[in-house]
Amino acid sequence: VQLQASGGGLVQAGGSLRLSCAASGRSFTYYGMGWFRQVPGKEREFVAGISGTGGSTYYTDSVKGRFTISRDNARVTVTLQMNSLKPEDTAVYYCAAGRDLTSATAPRGILYWGKGTQVTVSS
Repeated sequence: VQLQASGGGLVQAGGSLRLSCAASGRSFTYYGMGWFRQVPGKEREFVAGISGTGGSTYYTDSVKGRFTISRDNARVTVTLQMNSLKPEDTAVYYCAAGRDLTSATAPRGILYWGKGTQVTVSS
């Protein structure tokens, strides 16, 4: 599975961005998908995850109520809608695939990583 994230950019605090992840390869619907983020000098952290069918989602506490993850298995894409952005959301965001949703919520469970996309939120 190959993953390509896009949609990052610069936005003011309180604004919104929509990240997309295009996947290629077989059996996309079998994978739990996740979004992670990383800032320089810190470990990569989990942000949001979604099950293969899209029926279950999971978020880190700091983004609950602000971010929404979704997937379109027909179009083989995963989207992260980010609203009410804060400066502390600034990071490089990565799309990732795991064996299932649980696996997709931690870096050690990830099977495939996409290249990151920079999100910068100005105060």
